[in-house]
Amino acid sequence: MSKLLIVDDEINIRAVVREYAEFEEYEVDEAENGMVAVEKCRTNDYDLVIMDVMMPKLDGYSASKEIRRHKNVPIIMLSARGEEYDKLFGFEIGVDDYVVKPFSPKELMARVKAVLNRGRAGNPVSRDRLKFEGLEIDLAGREVYVNGQKASMTPKEYDLLFYLVRNINLALTRDKLLEAVWGYDFFGDDRTVDTHIKMLRNSLGEYRKFIVTLRGMGYKFEADVS
Repeated sequence: MSKLLIVDDEINIRAVVREYAEFEEYEVDEAENGMVAVEKCRTNDYDLVIMDVMMPKLDGYSASKEIRRHKNVPIIMLSARGEEYDKLFGFEIGVDDYVVKPFSPKELMARVKAVLNRGRAGNPVSRDRLKFEGLEIDLAGREVYVNGQKASMTPKEYDLLFYLVRNINLALTRDKLLEAVWGYDFFGDDRTVDTHIKMLRNSLGEYRKFIVTLRGMGYKFEADVS
């Protein structure tokens, strides 16, 4: 049975997430702020942490960085703020997924399952530098190399590629990509995603093959992670 730590200063949110998590047969522990979460992670082993961003005493980003100093545990961030910068900062410090409030508890549980499954499969996304044949992706340095040559890409191409890779082999709808990469309140439509996918594929050259179109739905980054 996987054990989750739910970290949020709002008791009602913790209660709702606990209810759905226990229904999915997860073992659940709680923390009301980042300080408590850090201490609990030092003395306990969790399979995944669900972490709110805005909390008293120690915010979610700082708590996540401190936890990662001691434990390589997957982290899903919760935030009422949907700004693009917040999401990108979360991914850059190694957060595995980012869910904007208000959220669907069922969707959150689906993301929990996906992140846990990636971890069990030995997903290479836990590393900072990834290699897929001649395509190298430096997540920490925000650089991409195609057959040894540094690719010249727009900031959005980097953001889109990194999000696809962090969710490797998972189907992502256009709406989900819009929310995650462009922001919760982005004013636009799914043609924006299609246009940037086309640009990204051009930048990746022969390795465009890793970005698979899911007809009528969206895209996924499909590669062997064994």
